[in-house]
Amino acid sequence: MKRCAWAATPLGIAYHDAEWGVPVHDDRILFEFITLEGAQAGLSWETILKKRDAYRVAFAGFDPRRVARFTPARCRTLMDNAGIVRNRLKIGSTVSNAKAFLAVQREFGTFDTFLWDFVGGEPLVNRWRSSKQVPARTGLSDALSKELQRRGCRFIGSTICYAFMQAVGIVNDHATDCFRYRRCAKD
Repeated sequence: MKRCAWAATPLGIAYHDAEWGVPVHDDRILFEFITLEGAQAGLSWETILKKRDAYRVAFAGFDPRRVARFTPARCRTLMDNAGIVRNRLKIGSTVSNAKAFLAVQREFGTFDTFLWDFVGGEPLVNRWRSSKQVPARTGLSDALSKELQRRGCRFIGSTICYAFMQAVGIVNDHATDCFRYRRCAKD
């Protein structure tokens, strides 16, 4: 079975085959991926996948309402949690991003509506033959990053936004010969 070249470990393969590039319309999952993509900055995605369960516990199941209420004391406690990336700025950004996320929900009804409006409600289906062709950022990720930053999000640069867009199926960047390419194009 042919997969995207980056899916090379058991954890990476499981993530690739079940989640990566599948269009997501659940706000909790969208908040999870914004958080995880920000945490990944400077690290491997494999590292984040290994810490994913600990993140779910540490950040209240990625419930943005609960995370938005995290106090500075709770954030300091998270710095002692070896199960997550212990970076003060990344932990703090998760709390501020939760507040911005909730503000977007109040304005648009759901974060999903806000996000998918960037692509007219339909995934952008690219036709890359190799992972070497996939950009690290695009004009669309630049625009999303700028808008999220304007709304108070942090650790949400254009490269992080593009990875987020790939993860949640806003763009289908599976290689054209990957078995998931057509499946994700239909979802």
